[in-house]
Amino acid sequence: MNSTTDSEAVLRDVLDRWKTAVDSHEPELVAAQFTEDTIFQGMRPYSVGRAGVAAYYDSQPLGLRAAYRILETRRPADDLVLGYLAVDFSFTDRPTLAVTLAVLVQRTEEGWRIAHYQVSHLG
Repeated sequence: MNSTTDSEAVLRDVLDRWKTAVDSHEPELVAAQFTEDTIFQGMRPYSVGRAGVAAYYDSQPLGLRAAYRILETRRPADDLVLGYLAVDFSFTDRPTLAVTLAVLVQRTEEGWRIAHYQVSHLG
């Protein structure tokens, strides 16, 4: 497996778990996909740690769904994968929000987890 394929597999494993938890509105399970000291930047001021991630996703409306597509990957170190993604967040009562997302995924004792998450809305 080449490094790009391996990096994409790592990202898909973590992001599929993240997506499943987002889609089923399970904020604590979403937060479990992040490191204990994660830096998290959604569409509001940033937070540090899993509690901030859980609070952010708990405040999201029921019916929120995430669909992602990996645009780029980089492997700055053996235990780190950088991902740049296009994500569509769909809602039951308003238009879909298209964003770009940068994540830094880190290998931890718990497995691969998101150490940094930053959303950009360009439109």
